[in-house]
Amino acid sequence: MNKSRLEWKVGLFVFIGLTLLAGLLLEFSKGTTFLRHTYTIRLRAANVGGLKVRSTVVMSGVQVGTVSDIKLSPDGKSVTMTLRIYGEYEIHKDARFVIEQSGFLGDNYVSILPTENQGDIFRDGGEAHADAPFNLQEVARSAAGFIQRIDETAQRLNDAIADVRRYVLNEQTLTNLSAAVSRLRGFSEEALATVDDIHTLVITNRPALAASGSNLVLFSEQINKFADGLNGIVATNGPTINEMVKNIESSTVVLNNLLNDVQAGKGLAGSLIKNEDAATHVSQIASNLSITTSNLNRLGLWGILWQHKPPRTNSPAARPLTAPKHTIE
Repeated sequence: MNKSRLEWKVGLFVFIGLTLLAGLLLEFSKGTTFLRHTYTIRLRAANVGGLKVRSTVVMSGVQVGTVSDIKLSPDGKSVTMTLRIYGEYEIHKDARFVIEQSGFLGDNYVSILPTENQGDIFRDGGEAHADAPFNLQEVARSAAGFIQRIDETAQRLNDAIADVRRYVLNEQTLTNLSAAVSRLRGFSEEALATVDDIHTLVITNRPALAASGSNLVLFSEQINKFADGLNGIVATNGPTINEMVKNIESSTVVLNNLLNDVQAGKGLAGSLIKNEDAATHVSQIASNLSITTSNLNRLGLWGILWQHKPPRTNSPAARPLTAPKHTIE
């Protein structure tokens, strides 16, 4: 075999191998963009999770680019990602950028969620903000803390149940509870018996109760009629009643004036009250009248007259019987 021909065959084999290797690299490089027109979008997020360089960028389930660069901000509080988007895809600025994970343990990727597709379109070098990815480890830590709190709550619940059994559901308490239930049952039976008695009483005395109700209705009607009649009398004799009230008021005024005159010593009554001599004479007259009425009650009118008659004999020694003299001044 010619040496030059052998070298040519070896070179052809190497070329085919390199070509196949390049094709495989292009196939498994998650969208190498050496030969495609692209533009970049700078995406900021608080945390990228497990996102790596050359991760895919997906919009509506279709790969539209790759992650070309990931840099930490100088303050260490955020991350800036550079997305290389294929030129044939247009992304509106109202779209949402979310870092998601394919499957439970799959790779992370950037998901673009279109909304209304309104507003401007991202150009090369545009900036956007991405939502923080789902952090499984943080969820696991939260779940662990939650489980711990559940364990503490369960322990406290067990302690509470033990205390209830020890202090509430003991033998003495259950005995007392049973006695209370028994008494309550007896009370309920007595209450039912009382209700039955009342029902029987009502049924037995239903005519009397009906008559009583009728009487009450009739009495109320009579009271209403009496009230109506009284209102009519008052309305009819209103002027007369008003005149009577005015007369009473006038009499009251006259009586007040009379009493004031008596207190002031005016008139006969006032003179008697204010004049001490006249008051003394009135007192003596009252005393004499009292004695006279006493004699009338004791001797009678005929006895008094008999004592005043002169004797039948003219004997100077005889003295007529006379009633006691009472001087009336």
